[in-house]
Amino acid sequence: MSLLHPDDLEPSLLAQGTYASRRRYTHIDAAILLCFMLCLLMLIPAKLIVPNMTDLGRPALIVAVLMFCWWILVRFNPRLTMSGPQPVRWAVLIYLLSIIASYAQGFLRGLTAMEANSADRALMFAAAFVGVVLVVADGLPNWDRFRLVFRVFVWCAAFMAVIGLLQFILWMDVTQYLVIPGLAPKGFVPGFEIRGSGIRVASTTMHYIEFSAVMATALPFAIHFARFSPERKTRQKFFIAAVLIAAAVPATVSRTGFAAVALMLIVMIPVWSWRMRYNMFGLGLVLFGGLMFAKPGLIATVWELFSGADKDPSVTSRTDRYDMVYDYFVQRPWLGRGTGTWVSPQYQYLDNQWFAQALMNGIVGVAALLLLHITAMVLAFLAIRRATRPEDKHFAAALLSTQLIGIFVGFTFDSFSFTTYATVLSLVIGGCGAVWRFTHPRRTVRTSAPRRFGQ
Repeated sequence: MSLLHPDDLEPSLLAQGTYASRRRYTHIDAAILLCFMLCLLMLIPAKLIVPNMTDLGRPALIVAVLMFCWWILVRFNPRLTMSGPQPVRWAVLIYLLSIIASYAQGFLRGLTAMEANSADRALMFAAAFVGVVLVVADGLPNWDRFRLVFRVFVWCAAFMAVIGLLQFILWMDVTQYLVIPGLAPKGFVPGFEIRGSGIRVASTTMHYIEFSAVMATALPFAIHFARFSPERKTRQKFFIAAVLIAAAVPATVSRTGFAAVALMLIVMIPVWSWRMRYNMFGLGLVLFGGLMFAKPGLIATVWELFSGADKDPSVTSRTDRYDMVYDYFVQRPWLGRGTGTWVSPQYQYLDNQWFAQALMNGIVGVAALLLLHITAMVLAFLAIRRATRPEDKHFAAALLSTQLIGIFVGFTFDSFSFTTYATVLSLVIGGCGAVWRFTHPRRTVRTSAPRRFGQ
């Protein structure tokens, strides 16, 4: 298998009479910055922040906000701007406008000091979120740099999986030994929660459901590199990473993780060959047997999660809030109560991102967020149809599956309140825009040449 993607060798017009390959490298480009951000996000426990800052003081989120500023500054230089259309930009613009409109609506309503601070925090995180989306969609020049970012994502997820499995097996918080000089713990520190015959672990994230969602999002990419990496040793390494990530999902003892993996399989199985399907089925049986051997009661616990869901307090507490959500929603249905103004200590926990979006940003905000997901899904689907290589089709299908996961997990926890998963979600949304661009039939759209010279 060639290490080169044929599209990456196409010449790009840099200036009058000046051409270069899209495989040209710089010392620090968008790919390196994204990899650095992912390492800060996933390897450092979420509880550690820069002292005297809010939870947005996580080093990774500071880098993400800077990437938003970087993308804006780049737009002023035609030699640095990615040429051609990019539908993700329009979806992001609509999402940002809905956030800003609801932010203004909140202050017109009148806010408490706690609500005002939370609104400012939500606006800053929106900048970090869209910064990652735009840099991934526009800043990666070729497939090679794109794959680098997601390889780092998979290895960081494998590290999180190892930490979570150690917590699950040893019943010990391993993250207490992950101390970074200059950072201090802030706010809630996730502990262990006993559920059935096992415990729920969160690894370096802030919640068990968040950990399961991150693992389910990373799993299709681990499978991708285990299947399509050019060297056998590399494929074997990613196979181990995929097994670790898959094994970490049951360690969360979370319905969300299992359902998210099921959604991933629904999308991925159609693009797999029969041999791949048999291999994955066999691997699933091996993991199932290993879990039964390691934790005999875990399978029964997982079964009870679904069979007894109607009696589970974690489910009934969510459904009991429907009337409350409706009462607040009808008061301000269009723009909501204001961006970031549903503060959990002041109001009830919702454990549902779509409800939170409806209350804070109204119908407009829900539609804007849904549009962002649908746009990413459509772009990934178009990339699947356009791609001529099985590797590219498989990668686009993996990205498509993450959008279904993102829509689903929004119903099971307030996903945008947990910054590790929310930032991973922004990564894969931007990835959908990138693969759409890489597979576009017009070279002037695929290229990294400036707009003014790209015609």
